[in-house]
Amino acid sequence: MRSKADYTVSSGNVFADLGFPNAEEMLAKAELAHKITAIIERRRLTQARAAALLGVDQPKVSALKRGRLSGFSLERLVRFLILLGRDVQIVVKRRRLVRRGRARLLVA
Repeated sequence: MRSKADYTVSSGNVFADLGFPNAEEMLAKAELAHKITAIIERRRLTQARAAALLGVDQPKVSALKRGRLSGFSLERLVRFLILLGRDVQIVVKRRRLVRRGRARLLVA
């Protein structure tokens, strides 16, 4: 007989679930990096060509694609999206009364 699998319901932010203190920033950076990587792949750019477009060296593009984001600020990732021809909007709105404020990034 099988036993029930243990699981934890996610908050929607894996970094928060794992207890990282800067979880919201980490999630935002991961979502931006995912979008940048998708654009690079869709355009079939080599890492060298992507690096030239973004004004960085090829190892930085490799790190970005592998999710090694400690060397990238949110501002830098936003600039990369702009250089790749995307418009970036930051929306600030009132929080709901039932929860505390939070940072959330919507990538379309």
